[in-house]
Amino acid sequence: MPKAKGKTRRQKFGYNVNRKRLNRNARRKAAPRIECSHIRHAWDHAKSVRQNLADMGLAMDPNKAVPLRKRKVKAMEVDVPERPKELVRKPYVLNELEAEASLPEKKGNTLSRDLIDYVRYMVENHGEDYKAMARDEKNYYQDTPKQIRNKINVYKRFYPAQWQEFMDSLQKNKMEVE
Repeated sequence: MPKAKGKTRRQKFGYNVNRKRLNRNARRKAAPRIECSHIRHAWDHAKSVRQNLADMGLAMDPNKAVPLRKRKVKAMEVDVPERPKELVRKPYVLNELEAEASLPEKKGNTLSRDLIDYVRYMVENHGEDYKAMARDEKNYYQDTPKQIRNKINVYKRFYPAQWQEFMDSLQKNKMEVE
């Protein structure tokens, strides 16, 4: 539905707005967010990307950082003066990144509690008889003997220490019963 005639107001120019600050803030907000916190905190918005990375001791272009030696110039050895290394003004960024990279990787993949209980129950009651496991009433998903064997092997691979403890406890129980 169209607006009634004369109801729209004309935009007036805001003389009291600092345009330079407004544009700078807009540019900052438009820049992509740097995910790495070490680099983000050391970033200087007044400098270019290349200058910022050089200050941190990082390379903008890996091909220029580690140049390949050309094999054509074999006959005549020419002393090529090496470029002076760029001054690293913020070495702490590089040190923090190396320290973070040297930390051991966390093991993210684990088995579900249900699968662990299922495997323990099956081995406890049936030992190595996979066909009996497949016929067991607790086999809700109707796994075949091979599928059950694979699940047991996965449990062995993920938790070798717990598997060994479990097998030792089964042996003790077996000896006590006999």
